[in-house]
Amino acid sequence: MRIAGSASAFPSHYYSQEEIQEALKRQWSGKLNHPEVIGRLHARVGVGGRHLALPIERYPQLSRWGQHNDAWIEVAEEIGEKALCRALVRAGLSAQDLGALFFVSVTGIASPSIDARLMNRIGLPRTMKRVPIFGLGCVGGAAGIARAADYVRAYPDQVAAVLAVELCSLTWQADDLSVANLISSGLFGDGAAAAVLTGEHKGGHGPEVLDTRSVFYPNTEEVMGWNISEKGFRIVLSPDVPAMVHRHLRDDIDQFLGDHGLRREDIATWIMHTGGPKVLEAMATALELPEGALDASWDSLRRVGNLSSASVLLVLEEVTMRRRPARGAYSLLAAMGPGFCSELVLLRW
Repeated sequence: MRIAGSASAFPSHYYSQEEIQEALKRQWSGKLNHPEVIGRLHARVGVGGRHLALPIERYPQLSRWGQHNDAWIEVAEEIGEKALCRALVRAGLSAQDLGALFFVSVTGIASPSIDARLMNRIGLPRTMKRVPIFGLGCVGGAAGIARAADYVRAYPDQVAAVLAVELCSLTWQADDLSVANLISSGLFGDGAAAAVLTGEHKGGHGPEVLDTRSVFYPNTEEVMGWNISEKGFRIVLSPDVPAMVHRHLRDDIDQFLGDHGLRREDIATWIMHTGGPKVLEAMATALELPEGALDASWDSLRRVGNLSSASVLLVLEEVTMRRRPARGAYSLLAAMGPGFCSELVLLRW
């Protein structure tokens, strides 16, 4: 089974970090005693600019969660269609080839779900299996690849896709002046990414998925996630996230690789979720990675911010299109997220 194609898509509205800061200062004018704290916090997240679901002047006009969610549905359909279709084209396949679609998001809700709404927009097979997944957050892209790999392992003559759409800007809370919300308003961006996986009998030219692993860390529910109320999604973002990376990631990866007779030194390319500077630094330190090993993740963070579940798929696209390893080389794709948990995917090119 292989990842035969991957692609991304973004809303058309792109703003520099400075433009977003100024807009947020205006929105929070009179509420923050020291508005300059926004600039200080945003300067630490390593983001140069981000795509936003809506024109930036529209956000103060959104007064109800329903308005935010309606916008999420509209934009998710638009960019989700683009990302999935581009990934299929790169895989040399058509929409009619899909046997299953795993849709991942944590920034909005819909019933019928976005995957159902794409059935008519794209002309997906009427008998295609749909699996909408909500709640995984930043780990969702890696988990989606793992679940799609499970599917094509069971059905080696079929094709599955994972589509992640995150519109994080539509979750910003205008009356939440917590440090977590201020940081998230500088770190998280909007976009979509998709990957197409083919079973053993379907062939393909992308990296082979050798194995996947899910790891859950008990009693860590308060590390990351959402508190959901009548006002929508309120960010839960503990400063303990980098500590979780230090505490767990190295041993989990070493055990995973060891089961295949591999060590960290055997991994040519690390495809890691763009959790933010402290998370990427914690990953590099915990795994004892050489200088530049996470450049693809750092570059993605700088260009578009952290796209939650879609982020690791963006890094996968970057590696596939512009930093492709040599034939036979190993890669490790990994992400961590709410639960707290991690998802690991071992690839061979």
